[in-house]
Amino acid sequence: MGNLKQSIFAGLFSIVTIGILSFLTYKTEFGIFLLASFGSSMVLLYGYPESPFAQPKNVFFGHFVTTLVGLIVLHFIPLPIFITLPVAVGFGVGLMILLNVTHPPAGGNPIIVIIGSVSFDYLLTPVITGSIIIIIFAIVINRFILKKSYPVQK
Repeated sequence: MGNLKQSIFAGLFSIVTIGILSFLTYKTEFGIFLLASFGSSMVLLYGYPESPFAQPKNVFFGHFVTTLVGLIVLHFIPLPIFITLPVAVGFGVGLMILLNVTHPPAGGNPIIVIIGSVSFDYLLTPVITGSIIIIIFAIVINRFILKKSYPVQK
């Protein structure tokens, strides 16, 4: 029965969090707050908040690092896309692991950046602002509603 409760809450809170980001993106003039990989982040933040990959440091810097790598490759490495995509993903994943900020959903960010051919503004919105919002929601929901120890104290 615990798995049923966990799945219901994870789904419900994912709806709320992505709903807020969608509202901010489509119904305000504040900018873009959605990043496709945030959907995958919901799995960790609400389904497995005790995971090291779901901790705020990993969520924020994982998304930041991989997006920055994607932007650098996109704007400064003039190679065909079938080369830049795997290079950016590989460097992004490697850097997350090296810096101990691994957040698996962020591994796809370089693909989003390169295929979307985005500007460096993408780092601020949606990556930084969106990451902060989902982290705040994860803290509030996990700590105060679900009464879980989140972020996990070491």
